[in-house]
Amino acid sequence: MRLDDPRRNDPAQYDALADQWWEASGGFAMLHWLAASRAEHIPPAAGPGALLVDLACGGGLMAPHAARLGYRHVGVDLNAAGLAVAARHGVRAVRGSVLAVPLRDACADVVVAGEVLEHVADDVAVLAEAARLLRPGGTLVVDAIAATRLASLVAVRIAERLPGGPPPGIHDPALFVDRRRLLAAADRLGLDLRLVGLRPSLRDVLAWRRGRRDVVRMRALPTTAVLFAGYGRRRDPSRPPGDAGTPQRRATAPADTVGA
Repeated sequence: MRLDDPRRNDPAQYDALADQWWEASGGFAMLHWLAASRAEHIPPAAGPGALLVDLACGGGLMAPHAARLGYRHVGVDLNAAGLAVAARHGVRAVRGSVLAVPLRDACADVVVAGEVLEHVADDVAVLAEAARLLRPGGTLVVDAIAATRLASLVAVRIAERLPGGPPPGIHDPALFVDRRRLLAAADRLGLDLRLVGLRPSLRDVLAWRRGRRDVVRMRALPTTAVLFAGYGRRRDPSRPPGDAGTPQRRATAPADTVGA
């Protein structure tokens, strides 16, 4: 499919692939790998009422991780077929837009926004909803594809042809994420956010292709120019910068990566 094909990023593709959400070797294989990676950056629930809100939850691949960590798991998505799958895996499914989430302010201990920022026209609006939903001190985990020529080459032209890669046409490079803009918005929204590059473990990919692994581990990269994750917290507005306690940490990325 051409990069300028108008069918790219068509939500109907998710309906066609709904039966593959939980297939470890299906069209969403890499989303399983990313879900496991996100979970590594989420602290265990502080109590039985702790809530994890999963924006654009799809088929609910975060469900086993949220349960293991002790969270109530609410998944928000517009796709009814994916939500039905998520509900069968224990997710409390809420149909709604990630641009206007039908949940109250400061309700979440954790917000996950995985593989969604590069599918919307206004990624900052999604980040703003995540900030609104998070309680002070709450954890934010995101991952997305960077708006670079290298990302278009690797994530679209190459990855769409590889086993375990994204389904052809699922991404539109025109929507890939400007990291400087994202970090600036995070700071304005009261989020301390750092970006880290990601790649699949090559050894694990080979084992996965041979049927020896169900999930491929994601490894950190010194560049965020292709696939990146963001890990952060909602700042406490009642504590001024420099107040006693945990030092305030502003939105940051590796110094040599943002312009890559």
